[in-house]
Amino acid sequence: MHRAIGILFAAALLYANPAATRQLVDLELVLAVDISSSVSTEEFNLQMGGLANAFRDPLVAAAIRASGDLGIAVSLIQWSDNRRQFLAVDWDLLHDVASSRHFADQIAAAPRLVVAGGGTAIGGALKYGTAQIESNDYDGLRLVIDVSGDGRTNQGWPDRPLRDATVARGITINGLVILNEEPLLDDYYHANVIGGAGAFVMTTMDFHSFASAILAKLIREIAGAPVASLEETMP
Repeated sequence: MHRAIGILFAAALLYANPAATRQLVDLELVLAVDISSSVSTEEFNLQMGGLANAFRDPLVAAAIRASGDLGIAVSLIQWSDNRRQFLAVDWDLLHDVASSRHFADQIAAAPRLVVAGGGTAIGGALKYGTAQIESNDYDGLRLVIDVSGDGRTNQGWPDRPLRDATVARGITINGLVILNEEPLLDDYYHANVIGGAGAFVMTTMDFHSFASAILAKLIREIAGAPVASLEETMP
């Protein structure tokens, strides 16, 4: 049954917007931020603030330049249970310091779209993130969904078949795992969430160290450095 779900998901995306009508970019990147009930308001602010600060950092702008000459297209989604995935910051093309800081300002201004939270459905986030990549105006040489979260799926579709369907579309899934709730969550992400060319997991012990972790992760992710065996824990 799980295999059937993955096949149907992949088939449903087959007739997405044709690549010929899209702008070519070096990378399409979806940032998928956990807003489930396990994430407090403070923890949500730490995630969003960490992401905003990362895109203001000159090292991220340097990584964008290192990724190629076409620029990168980035969006941010918020996700919780299987019914709740939202495009919080629409697709934007980044190619230099100014455009990267503009995207940072959009992240900083984005509200939490479900204050009450909800369950955790990583598979739903992958399905929604894939649909965002398939329906936007860009054609990326690399396609990545970057999932950050502090818990395993407890509601909705199972993760692994949706992970497999996403990878079948040529999309790499990377993870940033916050270990404050589940110390072995990185093992779950390895088995059920990440996949595709060069996929990796980074871990951080709590939301307070999220900012340094996401900065390191984005630099590697955007620049396209070899990361097939990368696993790093931030203090």
